[in-house]
Amino acid sequence: MKKHFIAIPLVALVIAGGAFLYFAQGDTAQLPAGADVGAEPRFTTPRNEFFPTVNIAEVKPWKAGEKPVAAKGLVVERFAEGLSHPRSLLRLPNGDILTAETNSQPRPQTGIVSRVMNFLMNKAGAGVPSPDRISLLRDTDGDGKADTKTVFLSGLYSPYGMALIGDTLYVANTNALMAFPYKEGETKISDKGRKILNLPAQAPNMHWTRSLTVGPNGLLYVGVGSNSNIGENGLESEANRAAVLEVNPKTGDYRIYASGLRNPVGLAFEPKSGVLWGVVNERDMLGGDLVPDYLTRVEFGAFYGWPWNYWGGYEDRRVQPQRPEIREYTKRPDYALGNHVAPLGLSFSKDAQLGATYGNGAFVGLHGSWNRKPAAGYKVVFIPFEDNGEVGKAKPADVLTGFLDAQGAAHGRPVDVTVDAKGALLVADDVGGVVWRVTRAQ
Repeated sequence: MKKHFIAIPLVALVIAGGAFLYFAQGDTAQLPAGADVGAEPRFTTPRNEFFPTVNIAEVKPWKAGEKPVAAKGLVVERFAEGLSHPRSLLRLPNGDILTAETNSQPRPQTGIVSRVMNFLMNKAGAGVPSPDRISLLRDTDGDGKADTKTVFLSGLYSPYGMALIGDTLYVANTNALMAFPYKEGETKISDKGRKILNLPAQAPNMHWTRSLTVGPNGLLYVGVGSNSNIGENGLESEANRAAVLEVNPKTGDYRIYASGLRNPVGLAFEPKSGVLWGVVNERDMLGGDLVPDYLTRVEFGAFYGWPWNYWGGYEDRRVQPQRPEIREYTKRPDYALGNHVAPLGLSFSKDAQLGATYGNGAFVGLHGSWNRKPAAGYKVVFIPFEDNGEVGKAKPADVLTGFLDAQGAAHGRPVDVTVDAKGALLVADDVGGVVWRVTRAQ
């Protein structure tokens, strides 16, 4: 009789293990390549996942002489290397480049979910401690390589967004918007700074980056991502999150400028129209063909659906209770970038000198998927715009690829993008520890 009692839990364990292995295989995308991109992406029926699909590209660092693949007519070289997890970029008026070397603060080490997430982050090259600093990169001899690299600001707290207004440098830490005195040409700021505004960073602080840009009106715009995938941690933990905040830097007064944006990481003003645009990371665990990350105008007072709806009104029935009454008020995004591609960087091409192909549009850094088969993203793309400041209907053009090798390992992962003083495109590569410089072939 005892043998039977012993056998029962063993059988149950085998069944549970088999079920886990079955579900852990994950979902495979069914749409043809490119169908999930553009102004009219194709949608499939949601395929709810009990376990997320896991397909993380293991890190295989760049070797000496290795580099991404630039599009025809362009070349790419290293502008700066030996950096520690460089994420965001800012060009200063004198041509100096600031890069935030940063990461999330240590995540909880207890519980199965936390342990699994930490394992996945380490595998993806994102588990390094945050350097919590901003470094200055200067090309003194004009050869297209930074020969000066100094710690410009230290002692920060997961810094990300940066913006300069006059003689004040604003930095968006994960928990606060800070202001520092800036003097052109200096290579270090020693001032401890002053706090303008507290930003939400309560645990688990799932989306920790705080993007930042300055508008033509002199106000600051801060992108704050959600604290969950679809509100599963309680909507009380989402106050002032999944939103873009408009902040008066002189007074610290703020308001929610737009909401329902799950994770708006890249923000920039389109130069012709003066309209705010952003790139947004959408929700997970609906299969490899949902939901497309996107590029969109960020309009005052607009609601973009999260967590109840996506893409202008498709209901996410996992979110309870439902809110059918808000579907008609849900703003549809302008342009799909692809499913799970993780857009993090956005920069308009106004000052770029890369040829007519890249004369009017936006560069976007696609950091790359961790939960899609096959992998998506891992490149920099260009999206053409019309003369009136609206996004066009053409598909994106690849600018920089080759971050994944033929075996699926990641040499690097592109993050932020910006145009330097000479019209070259700079690309921060956090896993590679490099800032790449893309120029027109001679």
